[in-house]
Amino acid sequence: MPPYTIEDDTNPEVPGAVRTFALDDKVVAREFPSDVGPELAGVIDLPQGKVRRWGLFAHGFTLGKDSPAASRVSKQLAREGIGMLRFDNLGIGDSDGDWGDGSFTLKVQDTLRAAAFMAEHATPVDLLVGHSWGGAAALAAAHEMPGLRALATIAAPVDPSHVERQYDSVLDRVLSKGAHEWFVGRRTLVLKRAFVEDVRKAHLRDRIGELNLPLLVAHSPTDSTVGIANAAEIFQEARHPRSFISLEGADHLLTARGQAQRAAHIISAWADQYLDEARP
Repeated sequence: MPPYTIEDDTNPEVPGAVRTFALDDKVVAREFPSDVGPELAGVIDLPQGKVRRWGLFAHGFTLGKDSPAASRVSKQLAREGIGMLRFDNLGIGDSDGDWGDGSFTLKVQDTLRAAAFMAEHATPVDLLVGHSWGGAAALAAAHEMPGLRALATIAAPVDPSHVERQYDSVLDRVLSKGAHEWFVGRRTLVLKRAFVEDVRKAHLRDRIGELNLPLLVAHSPTDSTVGIANAAEIFQEARHPRSFISLEGADHLLTARGQAQRAAHIISAWADQYLDEARP
């Protein structure tokens, strides 16, 4: 298939720069190394029409780049001119490695790796979007992402250890034995003590308070997985400019018809004023 060419005038140093990707007309596959070595698989949803900017999506706990939230939000943002990279974390989906060797710290580091990859290919990340646990990772990573203009979280917990509720049935065995199998999402993963301990050491509140970025907190008031009180705490800890939007009627995974696209459209409209600013 011939390469897809887009004209991108978002880089003031290279007016009308042409970037070429080998792909179909909407998506290109990409791989880059994890901070611990294995290759991580990603796709870039290419911006349609005029290129506004470029972004990065951090998926939820064990979800992956093709989960409804990651896929549908990224595709809708691409339709609105924001090219989005979404990728599978270690041992998830098409990525190499063992999920059990991951951690919250590694998720943050690999989010930064993904942003560095985009910058190396002349598509620096201007918009960072994180869903659920990926939202927590985005809040932690944003400080170290040069040139980032705006950050949006969807259904994010204020405390990464909130995820313990997902594996509480095996937690005692993990802590006593060092590792234990955990059945989740129709597959079996190995949860390790080091993972649990790393998550417990992660503290976001100080980082949220130190954010020097526009922040949008999006959350459903009926989210039964990560309660909306988390959104209230994130919003209270953050400085201005900060915004909150209620995703009324949405479930945690944004699986209901049109909900992910609606969230993306809100993010796109909110971010517009920040994406128009000159890159630092």
